[in-house]
Amino acid sequence: MSAFIAALRISRRDALRFKGRSALIMVMIGLPILVITGVLTGAATTSLTPQERAVTRMGAADARLITFPSRAQVEQDYTDDSAGQPESTGSTRPWTTAEINTLLPGRLLRYQSSQVNARLPDGYYWTDVMEVDLRDPMTAGMRTLTQGRYAAAPGEVAISPEMADKGVRVGDTITVRRPDRTVKVVGVVENPNRPGMLELVALPEGLLKHQNDGNSSGWLADTTGPVTWAKVRELNKVGLGVTSRAVVDAHAGDDRYASGAMRTTRDLVQLGVAIVLVVLETVLLAGPAFAVSLRRRRRELAMIAAQGGSARHLRMIVLADGLVLGGAAALLGVVLGIGPGLLVESIAARELDWTHGPAEVPWLPVLGVAVLGLVSGLIAAIVPAVQASRQNTAQVLAGRAAEVRGRARRPVAGIVLLLVGLGATGFAMTRGVVSMTAAFVPFVFGMVALMPWLVQASARIAARLPLPLRLSVRDAARHRVRTASAAAAVMAATMGAVALGIGTSSGYAHQEQADVSAYPAGTTVIGGATAMDGPTWTRLKEAVRARFPGTEVVAGREPTDAKGRTLALEVTLQCTKECPQRFYYRPPIGDADLLAFLQKRRDPQAAAALAAGKAVAFSQDVMRDGMIELVVNDRDSDTLKEMRKIRIPAVVSSGADSQQTSALIPPQALARAGLGSVERMLYAGALPQDEQRMEADLRGEVNGDLYVGVEKGKGESRAFALLLLLGAALVLVLGGTFAATGLAAADMRPDLNNLSAVGAAPRVRRLVVAAQAAYIAGLGAVVGLVAGSVAGVALTWPMTSVGASGVNRLLEGPGTIDVPWLFLATVVLGLPLVAALVAGLFTRTRLVLARRVA
Repeated sequence: MSAFIAALRISRRDALRFKGRSALIMVMIGLPILVITGVLTGAATTSLTPQERAVTRMGAADARLITFPSRAQVEQDYTDDSAGQPESTGSTRPWTTAEINTLLPGRLLRYQSSQVNARLPDGYYWTDVMEVDLRDPMTAGMRTLTQGRYAAAPGEVAISPEMADKGVRVGDTITVRRPDRTVKVVGVVENPNRPGMLELVALPEGLLKHQNDGNSSGWLADTTGPVTWAKVRELNKVGLGVTSRAVVDAHAGDDRYASGAMRTTRDLVQLGVAIVLVVLETVLLAGPAFAVSLRRRRRELAMIAAQGGSARHLRMIVLADGLVLGGAAALLGVVLGIGPGLLVESIAARELDWTHGPAEVPWLPVLGVAVLGLVSGLIAAIVPAVQASRQNTAQVLAGRAAEVRGRARRPVAGIVLLLVGLGATGFAMTRGVVSMTAAFVPFVFGMVALMPWLVQASARIAARLPLPLRLSVRDAARHRVRTASAAAAVMAATMGAVALGIGTSSGYAHQEQADVSAYPAGTTVIGGATAMDGPTWTRLKEAVRARFPGTEVVAGREPTDAKGRTLALEVTLQCTKECPQRFYYRPPIGDADLLAFLQKRRDPQAAAALAAGKAVAFSQDVMRDGMIELVVNDRDSDTLKEMRKIRIPAVVSSGADSQQTSALIPPQALARAGLGSVERMLYAGALPQDEQRMEADLRGEVNGDLYVGVEKGKGESRAFALLLLLGAALVLVLGGTFAATGLAAADMRPDLNNLSAVGAAPRVRRLVVAAQAAYIAGLGAVVGLVAGSVAGVALTWPMTSVGASGVNRLLEGPGTIDVPWLFLATVVLGLPLVAALVAGLFTRTRLVLARRVA
């Protein structure tokens, strides 16, 4: 024990003496801990338990009653989140307060909620509305008053802080639509669980009309005793949903709702794979730093050996470095991660309208992450510790020792691990993404084990390179352990980016092949209610055309029955073997102008067929025997209820995009089937900057029911996902490269000083360091490309082998393999070039004088 304590003291003293190197190692180990701790803390604070949600839902009440469209039996869990009526066959008679009191004696307080379209200083916004008397003690905790007062009369409202941030002040008036009213702002209140929401709070029926049962309404109840689960089930039988404080509190600590709880074997496997990969990446990054530290301390270790220290003592001292630095990094990572995690979560909850709860630190996972960092430090110090125990004491004290080189071995272990990984991956491909990822871990270790041999093999080309490159490659090969570790770290990051890039791109490509649309990409669709009167429709058309100046805007029609009620048409897709029938909601209905818009050209034959009352299909898949089958649904019912099917003659003509797999229906064809139509659709050939904002503005301006949809087309989501992957790869690859290059430059300082002493220009020093960075990043990137390509192609099996029928067809191979060549070129070629340029740019060119060792 005394030797271990002495080793810790030596390591602590050495860490304080070489602060720069110690800080670098601690950053490598502690940064992942800081990030993971921050994410865990933020996620735990964002994830709300039923007990935390209960306050904002029911205040200090004993129970919250929820009404439904009928008095049929309600099925719910204890949180009421899943409350619903499997069958709505009971009485629809509204509940009265007297009836509720006979079922649940106590004081009742009415509440109701909905949404309105509110006009704020910068336009219209969809805004939540909560109507309850916040002055009542039963509502304590539901909303926090931050300014002014609560609403005390009809026409008064309190606003949320997010609405105040948009320029609304206490004393202002706000105009709302649906219902059309003007209300006065008397205060600012905050929802503790959603500080970023847009909300108006008023008295019951102070802003909204009276809402019948089943429309987000009910009562808060202050009862004489706790509401038991038996009482909840009794109220469920008569058609009421119930949140009981007593029942919710009795389930406190339920593991199903615990933050970060591992619920399935899949979660545990994912966690295990993540731990292995995080430890591997940390060890590969920190390993070179410990190797450089060993060379700088070899004389000190030799003195200890000369005074009787054994090989075990030397190993203990180097391992103590890993323990001291890893422990300090873990401690600082945890401490510094909690504060930023809570800060970022509070900002995000306000700015992004996330859920927000009391500050919470999941100590068990956080302590596990800290232990993970400590273990990573120890593992990173193992190889330098073994080297320290094998150094020649006499040679080191004489000043003639060089790095202890690993024995030249054949890459047998690496090849065996590669074969095992490939075999396991091939076996696991038919069992899903998680199984395949876990099976690929041996392949990663095999590539890491092969890296020293690859470094040695690549050094054979050094003689043919220019001087700066020759020096860098030879130095990298001479310090093979340091170089291999750094290159393996880059390889692991590159492999992950390449594998995920290929898998992600293939997944999006597979989805794009399955996705179809009735409109060309880049189309905005605006639909109004069929009950909209003529002047309102005219205002809507003018407002839409004003928002798309210089853009083609074409009108379409909506189907109606003989009574003018809105119908829904669906086009049946006639499929081949193993392809189910899929439907395309709302096929466009219109004339030759709409046909030209959908085709982006004039097709005389298709226009003639349309004028003759035939539909124009954009794919042969929607036709059978020259006919199109339409399913007519009643949209005015609670669910889309099929009324009948009609068949319309059709011709085939291509649309503007290959994804258009629907048909244009002529109004006269519907008329022959006894259906009507009314002009209530608009199609614009451009996309709005903000779809939801435009819908809110249009609703406010025309004061009518409408909706806005967009057809963005292919590629946008895929490009965004690949850009995120590129950003992550940039951080990992450049971070690992710069850390290793900095260590290598410090280790090469005598050689660089010799170059300067014999007259080499400063640019030579820059080129040598830049070449070192390019070599490390380039070797890791190339190897990572090969390994990542194998992993990426393997990922496409479980990601894209699900057919249109939803049946997993893994044994038949991948549905789609799409290689993002530009992304791969950027990762494999661009990142090493950036690393070389940055390393060369920030290299010090001043000659550093050093004492010569005799």
